Amino acid sequence: MSLFQNIIIIIILIAGAGFLALTEIALAAARKVKLKILAEAGDERAQQVLDLQENSADFFAASQIGLNAVAILGGILGEGAFRPYFLNLVTRFYTGEWAETISFALSFTLVTSLFILFADLMPKRLAMIAPEKISIAVINPIQVFIKVCKPLAWVINAIANLLFRLFKVNTTREDNITFDDISAVMDAGAQAGVLQKQEHHFIENVFELEERNVHSSMTTRENVIFFTLNEPENSIRQKLAEYPFSKFLVCNDTIDQVIGYVDAKDILVRILNNQSINQLNESTIRTVLTIPDSLSLSEVLDRFRASKEKFAAVINEYALVVGVITLSDIMITVMGDWVTPIEEEQQIIKRDNHSWLIDGGTPIEDIKHALGIDDMPDEEHYETLAGFMMYQLRKIPRPADSVEFGGYKFEVVDVDHFKIDQLLVTRIIEKPESLIQSEES
Repeated sequence: MSLFQNIIIIIILIAGAGFLALTEIALAAARKVKLKILAEAGDERAQQVLDLQENSADFFAASQIGLNAVAILGGILGEGAFRPYFLNLVTRFYTGEWAETISFALSFTLVTSLFILFADLMPKRLAMIAPEKISIAVINPIQVFIKVCKPLAWVINAIANLLFRLFKVNTTREDNITFDDISAVMDAGAQAGVLQKQEHHFIENVFELEERNVHSSMTTRENVIFFTLNEPENSIRQKLAEYPFSKFLVCNDTIDQVIGYVDAKDILVRILNNQSINQLNESTIRTVLTIPDSLSLSEVLDRFRASKEKFAAVINEYALVVGVITLSDIMITVMGDWVTPIEEEQQIIKRDNHSWLIDGGTPIEDIKHALGIDDMPDEEHYETLAGFMMYQLRKIPRPADSVEFGGYKFEVVDVDHFKIDQLLVTRIIEKPESLIQSEES
């Protein structure tokens, strides 16, 4: 055959190999979620791609048969077609015994480079750009190719399956989606601009509900405002005016003797109707939902959904009330500043780019978000920043006590009756070596 005919055949072989490489990567990389959406919308080809992914052995066997056959045939034709011309070129400069070897190497390099570039690298990169669209476009011709290669593919698959069983290799594909997979998709969406920063933060918070303990969002015991059965009317009015809560616990004498709760709306209705509220009774006291303090926020949300309640008392293992939590508290955890009342005291105040004033009761998850820290040391042993300080110092902290971790310095600023009220967190900025040397000198 002439050089022109050989070149035409090689171009056809490269095109065939490129098509197979494009198809192989597209079908392997096509995401099932997108394909299912297209199939549910009525695209039959998307369903065919899904079926092929479920039973991909015949396709991959046929693909490898085609790719290897084309590559070998292309190498044979290319070497025979180009070597004489390279030999003529080489003999103009060199006529020794290595001329044949050099011309063969040049011919082999040219053909191999053409196949790598046009039949492997470029098709695979194109397939990764839009695998779902490409897999749907090529599904019909590739099924015809699979039928043509099916007899030889069956033999090859039989041998491969025998070897897999012999070496006890599990060939079942795991399609379980983990939180890490979803998190990676969210990060990619945020980097691509599909998800806004705030939306990304919301989604992360939703998944963290399973990990965050009820302590991270509840109103703690010392901050719980409650009524007693014999609460004077003036005291009730004063608490309603001073604390804008919608629900209040009702206890016998102490907070640990919980009877139920009252809705502030019910009491205000009685006041507007000029009815006496000298004594709380069954008409106003409702049964309170009690939950253990070991629950996660996700489990608390399930309890609220099952009981149709939005308010619960949190009880520890000694049957003591450690706090109260509402549905609004959980929503604030998810939505953050978007639903936090403006007048509510902020737990994290950014002073400048390198320092923060933080309340000791701030949940550790909020600290990690604010400071950009992935993990705190042994964080399963505490829930708040105050707990972190006590765990690290192994004592009740005093003002000026500090801990350094993750490139930050955590310093106690204010302590009230052994309770850490405020901490100053500063970023540790390393000084340049030249400045350190000048100070030492």
